[in-house]
Amino acid sequence: MNSTNYDIIVIGGGIVGLATAYKLTLQNPNKTILVLEKEKEVAAHQTGHNSGVIHSGIYYKPGSYKAVNCVKGRRELVQFVKDHHIAHDLCGKIIVATDQSELAHMSKVFNNGLANDVEGIEMIDSAKIREIEPHCQGISGIWVPCTGIIDYTDVARKYVELIHAKNNGSKVLTGHMVKGFEKKGDSTDVITPQGTFNGKYIISCAGLHADRITKKDHVKTDSAIVGFRGDYYDLTEKGRSKVKNLIYPVPNPKFPFLGVHFTRMIKGGVECGPNAVFVFKREGYSKTAFSLRDTTEAFGYRGTWKFFGKHWRFGLDEYRGAFSKTYFLNRLRKLIPDLQMDDIEPARCGVRAMALGPDGEMLDDFKIEFQGNSMHVINSPSPAATASLAYGNEIATMAKDYFRLS
Repeated sequence: MNSTNYDIIVIGGGIVGLATAYKLTLQNPNKTILVLEKEKEVAAHQTGHNSGVIHSGIYYKPGSYKAVNCVKGRRELVQFVKDHHIAHDLCGKIIVATDQSELAHMSKVFNNGLANDVEGIEMIDSAKIREIEPHCQGISGIWVPCTGIIDYTDVARKYVELIHAKNNGSKVLTGHMVKGFEKKGDSTDVITPQGTFNGKYIISCAGLHADRITKKDHVKTDSAIVGFRGDYYDLTEKGRSKVKNLIYPVPNPKFPFLGVHFTRMIKGGVECGPNAVFVFKREGYSKTAFSLRDTTEAFGYRGTWKFFGKHWRFGLDEYRGAFSKTYFLNRLRKLIPDLQMDDIEPARCGVRAMALGPDGEMLDDFKIEFQGNSMHVINSPSPAATASLAYGNEIATMAKDYFRLS
């Protein structure tokens, strides 16, 4: 096997790994950076299967890591895609309350937005809701004008282009699955079927396999990744006229997901969804996908059972939506009452990596394990795509401090 030496090896060619590598090249122009991605293309999993929304930062707890970085990252992302002529549209969205019981939490969401310095948000009444989205019915809402749409695969590919443009030996290699690590004094050999690469420092941003890569490097973590699939429907040509841009419900504070919503896509069409169901395969993009290893690992982790114990009613409802078009349609009708069965058709799926602690709590913010010459990002939570430049900058800055880069 050929051995190639690099200053820093980043494992994972999703949007966070690529943004981290890009920011490392900016902060350390004299260092060589290698990104290893196991798939044939970058952004093949969470990055390429998300809903393509540029999030505002309105939902998150004020002062939290992801609140600060979502707002900062969104603004940097918007400037970045303008500078590099990447298609996007800051079309705005509405968050809609359809019942009196939702008003208190909607007010909390609005106040979070104010505290997080989300620009332009305003409370709107039912008449304004209909003005923005004529087919949507609600008793009150929030207008969020800085929300937008984009294809994050385009952003990820631009990061690759800019990493290669440094012309200092830094590169992104696809089709290179990391099989193991061997410590060699002050550096580490990263072993792939295509060859062994030596890095002085290792940073993993492995998404759906973050816990596995961490353990391969003999670094301890008490967290585990559990996959949740999101099923989508598309609006048919007949149904598309019923949605102009983005329509979201008020999220239920008892559950860790935003609820089914409507999203206009930057390359055409309107998606409805997603639900959130436990997957029996981490990269399972169908309703029947199954992996014995993934299932055994998930059910062998006590945090999984504790999470199920807390949210079993929610889980049952989500599974009903996964296998019943009628049930899914009725959930969508909460926002658009005149939506009909022939207005929607089954579409794609995505899988979200949810990091769970041993107590069954979803990790709500960043978690990185540090050991020796390695940093392993266990959790880079949504809105990771929106905040990728900010997250990448934070990880690169942490690396500079922890590894004492000069």
